[in-house]
Amino acid sequence: MTRALFIVDVQNDFTEGGALGVAGGDAVAAGITAHLAAHAADYALIVASRDWHDADGDNGGHFAAGEPDFVDTWPVHCVAGTPGAEYDPELDTAAVTHHVKKGQGKPAYSLFEGVTDAGETVGDLLTSHGVVDVDVVGIATDYCVRASALDAIDHGRHVRILTDLVAGVAPASSDAALAELAHAGAELQESNR
Repeated sequence: MTRALFIVDVQNDFTEGGALGVAGGDAVAAGITAHLAAHAADYALIVASRDWHDADGDNGGHFAAGEPDFVDTWPVHCVAGTPGAEYDPELDTAAVTHHVKKGQGKPAYSLFEGVTDAGETVGDLLTSHGVVDVDVVGIATDYCVRASALDAIDHGRHVRILTDLVAGVAPASSDAALAELAHAGAELQESNR
């Protein structure tokens, strides 16, 4: 078994009602839970990432000082230890083998930029478990899902985006991200839950 599942940033601040909530976020969380119930045993690794920003400062310019541009600067979100940084309650994390936190004091979009509490990187986890194939799900299609999937491809992994288990900020940018990922070699397919 050489397949991993990446669950990207399914957090309260990125689902409905959150600081940067996307439409369909809660449904994605519930869908991932159903996928895990049916398929957790198919994965050698199940890695879930969370933005985990510092409460003090602007996190390397990630938090806007004034009006955010929603490209490089954002409203305050996913501050470590706050309810917004916690996993969406619709996401059952019991099957997750590794939790990764990213963005402490700096911008971070890809889960490859994070580490586990033990200090392990995602690249090291993939190598040590012999993972060749990666399925990617989560939020947001056009930002952190995109960045995480592109990094997995750059790390030489075969990537599938489970398109019914992602949600994006906007339809046009999400479609563009999926097209870019397909062009980079990712497979786009629905989960078979």
